[in-house]
Amino acid sequence: MPLRCLMLVTICVVLITTEAVSDENVKKAVGEEVSLRPARIDPLVSSIIWKHRNSSGFVVKAIEWDKDDDDGVNIPNQRFKGITTLDEKTGQITITNLTVKHGGLYTIDINNKEQEQRFNLKVMEKVLKPVIKLKKIEGNPDVMYLICEYSETIIWRNSSGEILIGSLHHPKGEFITVKFTGNPDNFYTCTLDNGASTETSDPVYERELFKDFWGFVIASVGMVFIILFLFIPPCHDYCADCCRRHKTSQSGMTFVSE
Repeated sequence: MPLRCLMLVTICVVLITTEAVSDENVKKAVGEEVSLRPARIDPLVSSIIWKHRNSSGFVVKAIEWDKDDDDGVNIPNQRFKGITTLDEKTGQITITNLTVKHGGLYTIDINNKEQEQRFNLKVMEKVLKPVIKLKKIEGNPDVMYLICEYSETIIWRNSSGEILIGSLHHPKGEFITVKFTGNPDNFYTCTLDNGASTETSDPVYERELFKDFWGFVIASVGMVFIILFLFIPPCHDYCADCCRRHKTSQSGMTFVSE
């Protein structure tokens, strides 16, 4: 066989093999539910078996149904009892109250024939609610570091909903640099995302970040008002007195005509 023909045959075999197995990746958090459904099903279906293969390669039946079986649906494995249901018309399996042990590869046999479609289910622990750590910058009271020290994907946002770009923090997580804007209602949040669940921190407000700076600003404004209160009235009285004396002196002047 010519080399060119051999290469074409090889490519066709690879393409056919790739199309023969269709994997769908699914991520869920512990405690959630998942529904897996074949893309198509024979309307004359007489039996359905969903199988689960764990990371060790051990295979069990998650749920099975046989048209001729008087018991109908059977759940032989204890891990799936009480939390697994099957829709015989669509072939859809639903598993509630997921645990990490439910993760693995799911395949379906319809009429005793394994289907091409497969499902890789990854069950992950829910992410914890993050807490933002604060770090002052020496000699720079109007700048602050906000640190989100976690391994998951981190999303920073401000009070306008704008996504902020964080910098890598050692040994893990990210940080952002926040500057004093003069608006005490501005705030920042950190969101964690592991692909199966998300959690967002409590907002950190600018009035909390720059307490010392706000104290300085308030004290300065207060000092200005005190100065105005103490000095403007005497100045006003002094000016008024000068004006009165000036008018009095003018009214008492005698003009002599030549």
